[in-house]
Amino acid sequence: MNQYLAVTSNGLENLLAQELEQMGLTSVKPVQAGVKFKATNEQIYRACLWSRYASRFVKVLSEFTCQDDMDLYLAASSINWVNHFHSTKKFIVDFNGTNREIRNSQYGAMKVKDAVVDCFNKKNLPRPNISKDGADVRVHVRLHRDKALIGLDMVGSGLHQRGYRTESGRAPLRETLAAAIVARSGWEQGKNMLDPMCGSGTLLIETAMLAANMAPGVKRKTWCFEALEDFEPEVWAEVKSEANVQARRGVKKTDSRFWGFDNDPRVLRTAKENAKRAGVEDLITFELGDASKVTKPAEFGEGVIVCNPPYGERLGTEPGLIALYTEFGNQLKTEFGGCQASIFSSSDDLLSCLRMRADKQFKLNNGALQCHQKNYSISARSAEQIAGNNDLQVIAPDFSNRLKKNMAKIGKWAKKEGLDCYRIYDADLPEYNVAVDVYQDSLVIQEYAAPKSIPEETAKRRLTDIIRASIKVTGVDTNNVVLKTREKKKGSSQYNKLAQKSSTMKVHEYGAQLIVNLHDYLDTGLFLDHKITRRKLGELAQGRDFLNLFAYTGSATVHAALGGAKSTTTVDMSNTYLEWAKDNMKLNGQVGRQHQYIQADCLQWLAKANGIYDLIFIDPPTFSNSKRMEQSFDVQRDHVTLMRDLKRLLSAEGTIVFSNNKRHFKMDLEALEEIGLTAKNISDKTLPLDFARNKHIHNCWVISHKS
Repeated sequence: MNQYLAVTSNGLENLLAQELEQMGLTSVKPVQAGVKFKATNEQIYRACLWSRYASRFVKVLSEFTCQDDMDLYLAASSINWVNHFHSTKKFIVDFNGTNREIRNSQYGAMKVKDAVVDCFNKKNLPRPNISKDGADVRVHVRLHRDKALIGLDMVGSGLHQRGYRTESGRAPLRETLAAAIVARSGWEQGKNMLDPMCGSGTLLIETAMLAANMAPGVKRKTWCFEALEDFEPEVWAEVKSEANVQARRGVKKTDSRFWGFDNDPRVLRTAKENAKRAGVEDLITFELGDASKVTKPAEFGEGVIVCNPPYGERLGTEPGLIALYTEFGNQLKTEFGGCQASIFSSSDDLLSCLRMRADKQFKLNNGALQCHQKNYSISARSAEQIAGNNDLQVIAPDFSNRLKKNMAKIGKWAKKEGLDCYRIYDADLPEYNVAVDVYQDSLVIQEYAAPKSIPEETAKRRLTDIIRASIKVTGVDTNNVVLKTREKKKGSSQYNKLAQKSSTMKVHEYGAQLIVNLHDYLDTGLFLDHKITRRKLGELAQGRDFLNLFAYTGSATVHAALGGAKSTTTVDMSNTYLEWAKDNMKLNGQVGRQHQYIQADCLQWLAKANGIYDLIFIDPPTFSNSKRMEQSFDVQRDHVTLMRDLKRLLSAEGTIVFSNNKRHFKMDLEALEEIGLTAKNISDKTLPLDFARNKHIHNCWVISHKS
């Protein structure tokens, strides 16, 4: 008997050990990401062919303490490689791990390769050739701290490559992981199974092969153990022949049936082709279908639902995922009473959206991703219970009712005003601390940071309820819902990029067309609370030279230009936003030399500028670390200094429209009078209906020269 290491994923060691013991193998001992055991040649051939959870098997040739490269070379040199493979065989060294002295796996592989070649040279035998792609023999080396293992890979390409899958959907499961999920799902021989989000069909195919007692490696063409000196072809032929016979008989004998649904026709075609290559196409029915609407097949009985729903970037927006899991959970409870379900996901929060209590749960990895598998018993419910299940009444009723009321009132006003972007909810209820904005057929939900007194789990649950209720009430497509978290930030950090989607859309505001980006930044490119202010600027701009400071994406410049401004000057520190401003102007047909764009720190530029303007709009940040000042800029403290610089640029009959977002801002009217300016507060006149509840969203002043 030889010593072997079966390699597997973290978390599957005990499952693999149990499988090997059932094969009759001895001295089975789970270790980190693997299982050690002893086996004869016949037993290892069977293990390679029949194991569903191992990714490879390694014949252990040496285990030793390895401090440095000399220890590694000497240990590899002590192995009589001539006894294991012929010099005509091509080989490669697969080296995994590092330590303090051997910091590069390629260097470690080279030292072992040298030892192998030297062994043949010392015996005056031809040296075997190295081959990265077409190796007959693979030397397997593992190094962790000062412990090392050298062995021979019995398999070659990973055992998850069963040979039936040539194409897959997005984020496919490895076949070995799929088999482990099935093993822990509660499915048993004779039971039916359904996967409502089957993708390329891996879970179903693995289960069908298990039901048919089909060896998972029966379709593989090559094995590394065939190139070893102790290979027994007659024994291997017998093991393989027995597996082929069992596979053919098993498909005909099994009573289990399987159903797979997916909403992507292309992926379904791939699933059918995969099942055909695996030889289980007669056991699986694939149909086009939506998981949130899937119904129980007539023959399904009390079978098992097993699936790996999308998570993270596989679907896109988090709101879409929350809605998917919610609707899927409702459908399971409505259609599959008396059945069992096993759901595998990387997100425990998304699994909580199913609104079902798990009987069992397991933690295991999908590659580097930590995942959860939860098993549920679905209670049978009466027709009255199903009919009475109005999900909207269960989910955040206070929030839902307020959202409905706001939509009716604000939606009617927005239509009359010619607006297709507006706010329908702004933390109206303290426990639902979000803002909800409509952008045509999309929703942007901005989550304000929850107070520290609110437990994190409570905040997460409320946010989930908000998203589910918003989708239900508005009827917006789940993939058109964008979620953002808004916290108090300083300086330019509020404009940090969030994503790389670069997805823009055009919205309408009082006759202007403006480009917004709902995904990439915390803000969308349009401050909705300033829509009345921008309209007023358009009304004031006729025949005037207009200056827009801290211009952001230039939406105020667009309104001024459309209002008949003689010229416009747009100043912002960000080149990204200046280009956005130019695009906004082009969209509205406002091009020409009369429109200038200046990239500069507005406060530094303002101190040196010498032009004259009839209309100036300035909406500075509440706080900024400006290089121009010896100390930071604070709008309350420094607004008089700001006005002194603006006065120099203002024509005799000119107007400054000054806005800021500082709560309880107080204009220093006496200081303004001393420098020859007068100010009028028009905040209440610039507050649109959709922000009427938030009196402090901004304050706005009209400033002119003192008469």
